Amino acid sequence: MSKASEEAQKQLDRIVALGYPDVADMSAAAFRALARPLIRALEDSVLGTQILLVPTRELVSPESLIARTSINRMAGFTTMPPRDIASFLPQDGFEPPEGPFYLVIEPHTGTCYINREPDVARKLIDSDERLPLTLEEGLAIATQHPEWLLEENGFNLLGSRSADGRVPSIWMSQNAPRLGAVWPNSRHTWLGNAFCASRRGVSLFH
Repeated sequence: MSKASEEAQKQLDRIVALGYPDVADMSAAAFRALARPLIRALEDSVLGTQILLVPTRELVSPESLIARTSINRMAGFTTMPPRDIASFLPQDGFEPPEGPFYLVIEPHTGTCYINREPDVARKLIDSDERLPLTLEEGLAIATQHPEWLLEENGFNLLGSRSADGRVPSIWMSQNAPRLGAVWPNSRHTWLGNAFCASRRGVSLFH
C-alpha cells in the first residue's frame, strides 16, 4: 500500500468507528465496500498523507456529523437546526466529484486568510489558485484532525453557502468543536478561510 492508501484506510476506519455507517443506514461492511475502489486506486499514487477522505452528502447527510467530532472527549455541537445545516450547499464550481467518496488534496484551515471577510477571502483564494472548502470537507477536517482547531484556527467554509448568503464555519467553543455560520461581510479574528489544492474522485486515478 502507498502512503496515500494507508492514510485513506485509516480515515475510513475512523469514520466507521464513529458510526457513519449508521448515519448512512447500512452495515459497516457495505459502507467500507463503497470506499474500496478509491482506496485501491490510491495504491499506485504518489500522493502523500495530506489528503482527506470525504463522503458525499448523498451517502452521509451532514446534519448530525458535528456531534461525532470531539476534542479531549468534548463532543462537537451546533445550535443550528438540521434544516438550517442542510441548506448549506456547494457553490458552482465546488461541487464534489462523483461519489460516494472522494479526496481533498492538501487541505488547510486557511490561516493565511484569517480575519478576512468571506467575500474578500474568496477572491484571495481564487487569485492564489486554491479552492475553498465546502461544509462536508470542513466536517471531515474536524473529524479527522480536530487538533487543527486548537493548533491552527477555526475556519469558514466558503465553498458552501445558504440561500440567504451565510457561510458555514467551524471553530472552538466551550472547549469543543462548534458548527455555526457567518455573514459574507463579517470578519472574525479566530476564523481563517479553509482551502485545498484540488479534489479528486476515483475516475481521476485511472
